[in-house]
Amino acid sequence: MNRLVRLFRTSIGSKLVVAASGTLLLGFLFVHAGGNLLILKGPDALNGYADWMQGHPLLWGFRLGLLALFAVHVLTAIRLARANRAARPTPYRRIARLGARLPGRLMVFSGLLLLAFLIFHLLHLTVRAVGPEVQPLLDGAGRVDVYGMIVASFSEPLTAAVYLLAMGLLGLHLVHAIEGLFQTLGFNHESYQGLIRLLAPALTLLLVSGFAAIPLLVISGALGGG
Repeated sequence: MNRLVRLFRTSIGSKLVVAASGTLLLGFLFVHAGGNLLILKGPDALNGYADWMQGHPLLWGFRLGLLALFAVHVLTAIRLARANRAARPTPYRRIARLGARLPGRLMVFSGLLLLAFLIFHLLHLTVRAVGPEVQPLLDGAGRVDVYGMIVASFSEPLTAAVYLLAMGLLGLHLVHAIEGLFQTLGFNHESYQGLIRLLAPALTLLLVSGFAAIPLLVISGALGGG
C-alpha cells in the first residue's frame, strides 16, 4: 500500500492518475451525450430516460462518485502542472512540440473553466437555481417534462451561448487531453503518432458536436417548434 502511495506521489504516478480518471470521465461524457441526444426522438424518449435515471437507486452514489473522480482529476492535474513548472522554470524553445501547443499550455486554465461550467450546469438544469425560470411541468405520463425544460432554457439566446462557448472550451481541452492520454498509456511510438493525431480531434469533434447540436437545434427552431 505504501509503495502504491509513493508511486502516486511521483510524476509518473500522477500522470497515470490523470490518465485513468480522464479515461473514465471521457467515457461518461460519451454516455451523457448519448442520453441527451434522445431529445431527437422526441419528448417521450427523453422524459422516459430522465425518469428512469431519477428513479434509479444508485443515482446519488453515481453522482457523488463522479464528483469525486472529477475532483481527483482536477487536483492531480494542477499538482502535476505546478511540479512541472517548478522543475522547468525556463520554457522550452520548441513550443510547437507535442504537449506544448496552445491547447496543452492552457490545460489547467481550460480545466478550471470547465469546472466552473459544471457547477453552472448543475445549478441550471439539476437544481434549477440559475438561468431563466423554467417550471418543471409534467408530461402526459406524469413525468417531469425534461424535453420542455431544455427547449425553454435553450430558447434563451444567452443561455444557449454559454453552453456553446463551454462546448468550444471542452473541445480545446479534450483535443490535447486525448493525445496525452494515449501517450501516458504507452501508445507513444512513432508508428502510432499519425493515428493519434487523427483520432484525438475526431473523437473530440464527435463528442462536442453531440452536445452542441441540442442548443443549436433549439435556436434554429428544429426542436420544440420554436
